Amino acid sequence: MILDAARDLIADKGYDGMAVSDLCAKAGLPASSIYYHFGNKLGVLAALLDRTFGELHALFPNPSSFDDRAPLDRLEAWFTAACRSLDKRPDYLRLLLAISVGPQKDAEAVRKTVRRIRDYAHASWVDALTPIFAPDGGEENEALVNQLAVLGRALTDGLSVTSSLDDMTYSSQVTPFVSLVRGLAAQRGV
Repeated sequence: MILDAARDLIADKGYDGMAVSDLCAKAGLPASSIYYHFGNKLGVLAALLDRTFGELHALFPNPSSFDDRAPLDRLEAWFTAACRSLDKRPDYLRLLLAISVGPQKDAEAVRKTVRRIRDYAHASWVDALTPIFAPDGGEENEALVNQLAVLGRALTDGLSVTSSLDDMTYSSQVTPFVSLVRGLAAQRGV
């Protein structure tokens, strides 16, 4: 109940605008329940982020789910499915982005949760891009994969802002991004 209330309040007021008293009123619980279960307001935020990640993760495909396809088709299928998942839960990346740039980003519980989520996203991008650009390894190829993984993660981060301001879906950007990757693969003779 507390996390559901926190999600609604953060969506309406932002994290900084949410007071523990608002959370108590919305959840219908005393402040002692919040402090007992979460320690403080930052603990609620970290738990909400963790729960939201778990919910999205259940929808989110693993790149290996598409191993039966050629590497570029595998990337496109994975990214398409991932963007559909994000389109179903636009609040997730908005929450992650707001937390990542807000003053609460320095709290250890929040930083630890955000880092785990970012590492997971990066590893997914690396998994999706490695068969295209570094199937046989190689330091230069692996460096390129890591750079593209950072770019892919930054793309989805930026789309969370774009989707909330311009009503653009994540899925609408699959084709342009995959076209860029296909062009780079062709340029490199992959």
